[in-house]
Amino acid sequence: MRTSRFRVLAGLAGAVALHLAAGAAFAQQIDLPRPSPNAWVSQMVGVTKISITYSRPGVKGRKIWGGLVPYGEVWRSGANENTTITFSTPVKVEGHDLPAGTYGLQTIPTAGDWTIIFSKDAKEWGAFSYKQEDDALRVQAKPQPAEMLERLAYEFDDLTDTSAKVVLHWEKLKVPFTVTADTTKLLVSKANEDAKSQLQAAGWCIQNNTCLDDAGRWVDASIAQQETFGNLRAKALLLAKKKDAKGAVSYGEKALAAAKTAKQPPNPQAVKDLEGMIADWKKGA
Repeated sequence: MRTSRFRVLAGLAGAVALHLAAGAAFAQQIDLPRPSPNAWVSQMVGVTKISITYSRPGVKGRKIWGGLVPYGEVWRSGANENTTITFSTPVKVEGHDLPAGTYGLQTIPTAGDWTIIFSKDAKEWGAFSYKQEDDALRVQAKPQPAEMLERLAYEFDDLTDTSAKVVLHWEKLKVPFTVTADTTKLLVSKANEDAKSQLQAAGWCIQNNTCLDDAGRWVDASIAQQETFGNLRAKALLLAKKKDAKGAVSYGEKALAAAKTAKQPPNPQAVKDLEGMIADWKKGA
């Protein structure tokens, strides 16, 4: 009898414990909508990744500039937690050096130019504990009129291999600042550390008519190990960039010969394109 009662009590206790555990798990997992939802945006600039984490407040019929967002005061540049911006490599912001890393992105709005602040304290909540001594960099930015946007957003404009404009867009205002990266220097540095990537890096340098001396070293090193359609073609293209049409023809024809004997034939279109370039080079030789 006692054993039976014990089993019933044990069963009830187990059921209660299971119910409480399930309730606790549910409470931990539930994710309620925020008035200003979280957002993330990233962009590659050459080999540099720029990432921004922020929250998106809405206008909701309110006066934003000089109202909800006061002039002359440090603003979190979003809502909720600190807005942060991360650079995977060293960059320049409006021409000023900024090391790789994650920064709090604060601003000081005014009716004229804004101050953009990159704070080394990226973990604060909003801008309530902001301290100027934590600044890594301050730059000025000129606001521009823009189409109405209900919720704040960060955008990337005027993208190239070496630069982009980061734009804060909210209500009828855009605030851009320019970020530049020395893509050539970064690429050369990485390729010098990784021999396997050098031929690919050489192709980029040749295509963009930059770092040609580095490209020459990498291509010659690849050819010294084993002649292939890829490295001989790269050598031909490099010589053509350097206005050596005769040398370009010579290496181009070697590349075509290598294509015929390759265990894995190169892309037929690449071979056809090279044949056309050789014909053009012969005219200039």
